[in-house]
Amino acid sequence: MRTLRFGCALVGVTALSAVATAVVISARTPAAGRAVRPAKHVLHVRLRRAASLASVRVRSRTHQHLEHHRRPMTRPASHIGASPSLYERTTSIRILRAQGCHAGRVQTNGLVVLDFGKLAFRPRRGGYGTITFADRFAANRAISWAMKSYARGYSRCLPRRSKARIILARGTSNYNQDVPSTYTAGRLWAGATVALANYLRRHHFDHVTAAAGDDVEPAWDRTFKRTYDFFRGYARNDHGYLIYNYGSLDGGVGAIWKLRQAYYVAGGMQEARAVPEIYNRAMAREWAELARLSVHRYHKPIKLAGLMTQHWTSCSGCGYTAPRARHVLVHELARATHVVPVRTLSAVTNIGAPR
Repeated sequence: MRTLRFGCALVGVTALSAVATAVVISARTPAAGRAVRPAKHVLHVRLRRAASLASVRVRSRTHQHLEHHRRPMTRPASHIGASPSLYERTTSIRILRAQGCHAGRVQTNGLVVLDFGKLAFRPRRGGYGTITFADRFAANRAISWAMKSYARGYSRCLPRRSKARIILARGTSNYNQDVPSTYTAGRLWAGATVALANYLRRHHFDHVTAAAGDDVEPAWDRTFKRTYDFFRGYARNDHGYLIYNYGSLDGGVGAIWKLRQAYYVAGGMQEARAVPEIYNRAMAREWAELARLSVHRYHKPIKLAGLMTQHWTSCSGCGYTAPRARHVLVHELARATHVVPVRTLSAVTNIGAPR
């Protein structure tokens, strides 16, 4: 009899344990018929909200550039359909090689601008160079080694048989150009670009093409003279390597620069190509108007190669995502002129701080 009671008690304990386990599992499991929303979907919702807020949050371009030098920047979103460009804080060979290696592993394809900051001159530290986004001087020679290191890292880490290719642009800006001669600075910038091209050819880094870049903004050089001299110096030797203008128009044609000035750095010069900043609809309209006026006055369109965005996942006011920016620019171009083909907008890049 005692054995029977013990057996019944054991069965009861087992059943109670099973019920408790079922309750815990059901509490952790979604109810039947209700799908769990993936984290990726939530992220896209946040990005759409950020893009909608961006159109009403237009900040001063000059203030924005100063912010780049004063504080660390947020990492750029890596999933918005654009190649990643970088505001560089260093010329470290090790760090730049690691950046290139990461780009190679994920098979980055398209335009990659490495922006080393505004032009500067330090006679005892290498002469011409830039002030990086860590507020430190970097000589042209150091920048050249950094560019080579990025190219080497990209080429070595790119998966075998990958068809990905990048245009690697050595970037600066026309902000407060603290150099004796911007013409000389442009000539040296071109020479370094040609030297990078020769380095790529010599080492058979066939997936990388050398180019230059300049964040050109009228508000930073209201007379246009120093910007004009830089571009003129860059084109002096007729070397054929492109320089991408990834800047703005700051109110549009006539607000600061005249049509001939804005046109010159957007395709009037043979080597110049425009990759305009499209952070909101107003910027898209300004570039579309420049395209229309250029066709009307010079019977030639500006040379649009793509566009640049600065959308970061943790910044709700940083402007359009790349797909949205392209859609808006195409729409505004269609309204203004049909001369600029949409296929020329293939170089879409998103700029931010390095990882």
